[in-house]
Amino acid sequence: MDLGVKDHSALVMGGSRGLGRAIAQAFAEEGMRVAISARDPEVLAAAARDIGASAYPASYDRPGAVRALVEAVLADAGRIDVLVVNSGGPRTGSAIDATADDWQRAFEDVWLPTTEAIRGALPGMIERGYGRILVLTSLAAVEPEPGLVYSNSLRPGLHGLVNTLSREVAKHQVTVNALVPGYMNTQRVLDIQADPTEMHARIPAGRYGEPHELAALAAFLASPRASYITGQAMACDGGLLKSIY
Repeated sequence: MDLGVKDHSALVMGGSRGLGRAIAQAFAEEGMRVAISARDPEVLAAAARDIGASAYPASYDRPGAVRALVEAVLADAGRIDVLVVNSGGPRTGSAIDATADDWQRAFEDVWLPTTEAIRGALPGMIERGYGRILVLTSLAAVEPEPGLVYSNSLRPGLHGLVNTLSREVAKHQVTVNALVPGYMNTQRVLDIQADPTEMHARIPAGRYGEPHELAALAAFLASPRASYITGQAMACDGGLLKSIY
C-alpha cells in the first residue's frame, strides 16, 4: 500500500532508540524526510546515519529545549507535517511517598515536552490545512500499574489532551492520536523484565511485540489514508489490555 507520504516532513522525538527509532525508520522507508531528536548526541548521530535522517540533540527536561528543537527543525525543513511525541517515561514511585517536588518533576518529564512540541508544530499544520500528531503513552494510561504512580496519573491526562485537541483541529485536516505500546522487545523492557516467561504468559499473543509492529501502525496513522481517524488511543499490545474503551 502506498501511504502517500513521500517527501512529507516528520519530527520523531526520542528517535534514536527503541520504539522511536523504529517509527523513524518506517517513516524513512515510506519516503518521508525525517528529523530525529534525543539526549545522547553520539547514539543520535549513529541512528541518524543508519536511518538517513537529520539529527537534533535535545534534553527535553531543560526549559525551552523542546520549543528550540521544533523551531530548529522548522528552520531547516520548512515545515513539520508529522510530529511524534515520544518523551520517555517518568521514574517509578508510590502515591504515598510522592512529594510535591516529585510531582513537579514528573509533570516536567511527561506533560510539558508534549504540550511544548505541539504548540510549536501545530500553527504551521493549521495554516497548511494538513498535519498528523502522534503521542506515545503507555499501558499505564489505560490500566494503572503498581509502582508507576506518575505514569498512572499523568498519562491518562495526555489521552484527554489528545481527544480534546483533536476536536479543535479536525476542521483543519489535522489529526491527533495516541499510540499505546504494550510490552515491546526493546532494551528498556528487557532491563525491567530480565525473565520474560511470566509476562509472555500474561499476553494473549504469548510474546513481546516487535518495534516494527508499532511503527507500522504509526506510519499508517501519519498518512493521508488515516484522515478520518482522530482523537483515539490505539493500543499495540498483543491483546493484553482488558478494557474495551
